[in-house]
Amino acid sequence: MRRALAKPHPRVLAFDDGAFARDDRTAPVAAVVVVLPGYVEAVRVGEVEVDGRDATDRLVALARALGPLDGVRAVLLDGAVVGGFNVLDLDALHRALGLPVVAVTRRPPDFARIRAALARWFGRDAARRGRLLRAHALFPVPTGERPILAAAVGCRRADAIALIRRATVRGHWPEPIRLAHLIASARSARPARPAEVPRARERTVKPRGRRSRRGPVA
Repeated sequence: MRRALAKPHPRVLAFDDGAFARDDRTAPVAAVVVVLPGYVEAVRVGEVEVDGRDATDRLVALARALGPLDGVRAVLLDGAVVGGFNVLDLDALHRALGLPVVAVTRRPPDFARIRAALARWFGRDAARRGRLLRAHALFPVPTGERPILAAAVGCRRADAIALIRRATVRGHWPEPIRLAHLIASARSARPARPAEVPRARERTVKPRGRRSRRGPVA
């Protein structure tokens, strides 16, 4: 990836979910190809089951619906969950797309809280979800403002940090992820948060303080 980042305008693929309500069965999710720093080249929007198990497969399908990914150099994610506690398998995503995967978050995880929530709402599947959430260690990414955290699959930490810096237009949050969230939220009846203020996240868990009838909406 280092050689690709040396080019003037590398392409990256970003995913994020959009706003949804506690009683929704599905949440919107967007895939966006961006020519860095901010030229949007392609967009697809789909959905994932809230608190479900289909996140990885749905994101792979969205990516393939964009067409050939030959020029795309990496995948950017906001954490490793979408649609509440629908946990992504970062290794499987990396293998399926053949691209480095970098997941960013703004806060370190509260694993005690995460374990309690998983045990309460997901029973036998709690251990699997927990393993996926802890599969890759976080490392700090200096941003010029407050540091953020990242996990990387298929590339070195130094290359992941360089990618995040190249993808950040203003503030400390990668622009492709911000765009993916806005696009996904535009499909929903729920208003997106202000564009310049990305949602707060805890590593791979996205706490929104809500709970669905089937379990927590992280």
